[in-house]
Amino acid sequence: MLRHEFQPGRLVAGTFLTLTGIIYAGDAGGAWETPWFVVIPLVMGGLCLAGAVGVLTRGIRKRSAADPRPPADYR
Repeated sequence: MLRHEFQPGRLVAGTFLTLTGIIYAGDAGGAWETPWFVVIPLVMGGLCLAGAVGVLTRGIRKRSAADPRPPADYR
């Protein structure tokens, strides 16, 4: 049983922010050298994509909830 509603926009945002943290952790650990300006487009792009996914999800859920057709087993 689901405890909460699945929100794909938050999943996308979390994925991009986790990736940003991994990039900074690799830089801090000395695994690679990351310029400071690389992370800004990654975070902004991830947040914009998450917003678009959230809007799309909300539109799909509203449309399916407002479906005027009766269910198939309706008599």
